[in-house]
Amino acid sequence: MMIRSRELTPSTAFVADDSALRDHPLLGMLDDGDRAALAQRLERLTCEPAVAVVTQGDTDRGLYFVLEGEARALRDGMDIGSINVGEHFGELGLVLGTPRAVSIQALAHMELARLSRERYMELCESDPQLATRLLETLLGGVAHRLEQMTESVGVLLRERSLPRRAEVRVRMGTQWQTVRTGTPVGALLPRQYDGDPVVAGLLDRRIVPLSWPISSPCALDVLTTGHAEGQMVLRRSVSLLLLEAAYHLDPNLRIETGYSLGFGCRIQVMEPITGTPARLARELEEGMKALIASGARAREEWWTVEEARDHFRDRGWLSAASLLKTWHHRTVPMCSYGEVYALSLEPLVEDARLLGGFHVISDTSGLILQYPPAAASRQDRAASAVVADMRAIARQTMDMTSPQEQWLAALGISSVGSFNEACIGGNVSQMIHVSEGFQEKRIIEIADRISAQRKEVRIVCIAGPSSSGKTTFIKRLNVQLQVNGLRPVPISLDNYYIDRDRTPRDAKGEFDFEAFEALSLDLLRDHMARLTAGEEVATAHYDFHTGKSHPNGGPVLTVGPDEILSLEGIHGLNPGLLPGMDPAKVFTIFVCPLAQLAFDRLNRINGSDVRLIRRIVRDRHGRNHNAAATIARWPSVRAGERAHIFPYQHNSSAVFDTSLLYELGVLKVFAQRYLLEVEQTDPSFATASRLLGMLDRFVTIYPDHVPPTSILREFIGSSGFEY
Repeated sequence: MMIRSRELTPSTAFVADDSALRDHPLLGMLDDGDRAALAQRLERLTCEPAVAVVTQGDTDRGLYFVLEGEARALRDGMDIGSINVGEHFGELGLVLGTPRAVSIQALAHMELARLSRERYMELCESDPQLATRLLETLLGGVAHRLEQMTESVGVLLRERSLPRRAEVRVRMGTQWQTVRTGTPVGALLPRQYDGDPVVAGLLDRRIVPLSWPISSPCALDVLTTGHAEGQMVLRRSVSLLLLEAAYHLDPNLRIETGYSLGFGCRIQVMEPITGTPARLARELEEGMKALIASGARAREEWWTVEEARDHFRDRGWLSAASLLKTWHHRTVPMCSYGEVYALSLEPLVEDARLLGGFHVISDTSGLILQYPPAAASRQDRAASAVVADMRAIARQTMDMTSPQEQWLAALGISSVGSFNEACIGGNVSQMIHVSEGFQEKRIIEIADRISAQRKEVRIVCIAGPSSSGKTTFIKRLNVQLQVNGLRPVPISLDNYYIDRDRTPRDAKGEFDFEAFEALSLDLLRDHMARLTAGEEVATAHYDFHTGKSHPNGGPVLTVGPDEILSLEGIHGLNPGLLPGMDPAKVFTIFVCPLAQLAFDRLNRINGSDVRLIRRIVRDRHGRNHNAAATIARWPSVRAGERAHIFPYQHNSSAVFDTSLLYELGVLKVFAQRYLLEVEQTDPSFATASRLLGMLDRFVTIYPDHVPPTSILREFIGSSGFEY
C-alpha cells in the first residue's frame, strides 16, 4: 500500500542560511532575504524508496522541492518521466488548488522541502511582494517545461515514418540506460566535467543544445568549455547576449560583432551614440549581467524562409536577409535570448547563468567584447595584459582590414549572402582577379617599404600561424624585392633546433618543438650578428631524421650590399629572438588570413576555421593525412600559436592579410568530400560536421580561374612556385 504525502516523515526545520536551499536552482535564484522569509514556512520531509510522495487525485496542494534523491512520475500507472535533485513539482496545485494529475514515487531516499497551500496563502497576506516574486519564478519554470514539451512533440511529429517509441536507449561512455522519448540531453549530463561547465551535448558526435530532445537510440557525451568547440558555443552565446542587452538599452541601437581578436572580438556600432564609448560599454555590460540575473534562457525556433527573410529585412539585418536568398531548405533555425533573433547556425548555451566572466571594453577603435577566459588561459596571463593586447590587436586589425572593407564595399560585397549573390550573378572571374590584385598590391607596398630602408634593414623576419600562406607569401615577396634590386637570402629557424634529446617537453611529456627554448638561440644570434656585419658564416643545419644539430653544417653565406636575410619561423616576431640586434636592422611581418565575412550580425566566418580547412585540403593533397587526423592535431597547433605567435603580432612592422574573398567557395570543392570521410564514431566528427555546415552556405566555385601564383594554390595544388 502506498503512503500518502501527509504520512511523510517530518525532519528538522530549515534555517535562513541552509545550504540545501541555496543549492536548489529555483530557491537559489531568490536573494538572501527572500530565502530567509520563505525558509520559515517550509517543512523538511523525508521519504523512503517505493513510497509515494503524492498520489494522483490527491488533495494535497503543497509545492515540493527535491533536495536529495530521485523519484518517478506516474500517470494512470504509466511512467512519464523522472524527477531529480534540483527540480520541483506541485506548483499548479499550490497556486490553483487543483488535484494532483500524477503520482510521484520515490526511487531512493529523498529529502524534500514542502510549502503547503495554507502557508502559501499566509505568505500572500503577510508578504505579497515575496509571494509575487515566487509566483513569477515558478511560472518561468512552467514556461520552460512547456517549451521542452513542445519540442518533444515536434520531434515525434517529425518522425512520422518511424515507429513510435515511448522509450529509447542511450549510451554514455560504456553504460547504457533507458529514457523516455523526448528527454532533454541536459537531463542526462552533469553540469560540470573535469572542472569545466557543460555547455552542450554531443549526440552521436553532433553538437546539440542541452534542451535537445532525444528521440532515437544514440551515444551521448558532454561538450565543455575545455574543448575548442565548447569555447565557440560559449563565445557565440555571449555575443548574442550582448545583442539582446543592446536592444533592451535602446531598440534603435545598431551593433554587430566584428573581427575576432583572439580573447575577444570587436563590436561594431553602426549608428552615432549618445554619451561616450566608455559609458556605452558600461551600460552594455550591466545589461548583459541583468539578463543573466533574470534567468534568461536560449530558445531555438524554426521559421519559414520567407518569414525569417521578412523579419531580418524589417529590422535592418540585411546580411542575414541576403543569405536567405540562397537558402535551399524550407525552414530556418532561429535563436534568441529574448527579443533579438539571429540565425541559429550552431547551438547556444541554454542557461545564461553559465555566461559570466565577460567584459565590454571601450577603446579608441570602438568597443571590444572580452570573452570568458578559456580553461587553458585562466592562469597564464594577467587580465590587464590581455586587455592591453586586445586593444593593440584591435587597432592593428582595424588598420589592416579597413582597406579591404572599402574595396569589398566597392564590389558590393559585405557578407556571405552578398558574396553568393555576386557568384550567381556571374561575377566570379572578376571577383578572383580583384582579390588577387588587391593582395599583389599589398605585397608590392611591403616590398617598397623594405627597399626604402635598404641601408638600415638587414633581416626580414616573417611569422604566422599554421596554414596562413607564409610559404607562397615569402616567394611572392622575394619576387617583388628582386624587382626592386634586392636579393633575399633565405634562412629557416628550423635549422637552429637544439639536439632532440635536449629539447624541452610539454605537459604530456612529448617533445615541444614549438618552445622558444627548443632553439639554439646563442648560435642563431651569433650567426645573425656576423652575417649583418658582412662576415662569411657557415650556417646551421638540423637533421630531422637523426634529431641532431650541426652548428656549421648548413650553407656558407655572406650578405652583400644588395642582399637581405629572410628569416622564417614560428618565433620570428618574438622580440627575444635577436635582443642585441639594432631594431632598425630588423623588419618583421605578421602573415595571417584576417578578413571575416558576416553571415548576420551575430555570426561571422572564423579565421581559424579558414586555416583549418586550408590545412585539411593541403594535408590530404600533399601529405596523405586524412581530415580526421588533421582536426585531431589542430588543438595542439592552436596552443602553440597562442603561446608563440599571437602575443607578438601587434609588434610587427607590417601585417599581410592572406585571406581571399572567394577561397571558401573553391576550398569547398575539395574539403566537402574530405570532411564527409570522417567517421561518425571519430572524435573529430563534431568539428567536421560543423565545418560542413559552414561550407554548405557558400556557392561552389571551381578553381579554373585561380592563378598559379595565388596563395590558394599552396593548398589546392598546381602552384607556379616550387615548394
